[in-house]
Amino acid sequence: MNKKLFSMMLMAGMVCFSACSDDNDNNGGGDGGGDTTLTGEISQDMTINAGEQWTLDGVCRVKSGATLTIGAGVTITAKDDDILDYILVEQGAKIIAEGTASNPIIMTTEHQAAGAWGGLHICGRAHTNVSGGTGNSEIGGATYGGNDDNDNSGSLKYVRIEYGGYPIDTETEANGITFYGVGSGTVVENCQAYMCSDDGFEWFGGSVNVRNLISVNCSDDSFDWTEGWNGTATNLLAYQEAENTLGYNCDCLIEADNNGSDPEGATPVSFPTLQNLLLVGNGSDTQGIRLRAGTKVHIDGAIVCGKGMPLTVETTQTETSLKDGESTLQNMTISADLVSEQGIYTNADFIAGTGNSVNANLSYTLAEAIDACDWITGNWVKQ
Repeated sequence: MNKKLFSMMLMAGMVCFSACSDDNDNNGGGDGGGDTTLTGEISQDMTINAGEQWTLDGVCRVKSGATLTIGAGVTITAKDDDILDYILVEQGAKIIAEGTASNPIIMTTEHQAAGAWGGLHICGRAHTNVSGGTGNSEIGGATYGGNDDNDNSGSLKYVRIEYGGYPIDTETEANGITFYGVGSGTVVENCQAYMCSDDGFEWFGGSVNVRNLISVNCSDDSFDWTEGWNGTATNLLAYQEAENTLGYNCDCLIEADNNGSDPEGATPVSFPTLQNLLLVGNGSDTQGIRLRAGTKVHIDGAIVCGKGMPLTVETTQTETSLKDGESTLQNMTISADLVSEQGIYTNADFIAGTGNSVNANLSYTLAEAIDACDWITGNWVKQ
């Protein structure tokens, strides 16, 4: 048996750290700066003190009833080995990770390349439209979903996830931050996903509201929702560098589904409200915002460029909702005509909407995009 794996099995049910106190009660955060290791299960409240440096070794699961508190300036670095590293917050548990604009919390990896570790996963008790009303997280198999749309899984403020997206198999990769049935009692603001090999941020159902999110050079979608997410997202920035300089291709800036297995029957329907978006592609011919699989949406205020198809709409339910005015797209500027799969909601309909236009000359570097977002202050954003 692998020595490291054997060690992890022995420590299951507790968190071990090299600079721990003699009583090892999981309530303290090391020795104020010594190297510490995070692994196993957190079953009672634990605090990682401001400014400490931690190593993530394998899986860390925050169990129901426990709260993991992470102070400003903490760096958690996943080990570079053949063991999948990720942090999973289960239903009934909380993560309170609150950095500042000048002292963010950074979750990164020794091997600084896209897909080097598994990222952060949060499971709540808010709704999902999967059959039966509950599901299991793609990473860790934890239960999520329910009927408490006000559920509180904690707080994320000024948190940067770097190099996430570990490939589990040919169909499944981890993301930067994944929200599974997370409720509106949870606070999410000023977070960045940087160079993740799958999505930057993904929502599986839930009602969590988010603001000030940045996704840079994530290889699949910058932002992705499915399974009935109906929260509000304010101030989103996505940037995807060109493949010839980045070294890999990126997919959509936003990929939006209701439910891939039952696009037009699964309820509650995905129906978020998005405000103030700047989405910059990498020059590929693929989609920018891709509204499909029955999703509905309100978007007010968006610039989308750098994609051959900056805005596409697909499936009867999605297009009909736009045509009838149930869904709305307004105050949007895109760099090429809208593409309609069904021909129900067309580019002419889009242009007729309030404040909408096409401008083929739109272009931003990453630095220009960041400068254009007046909600970005401090040094928490990595370029």
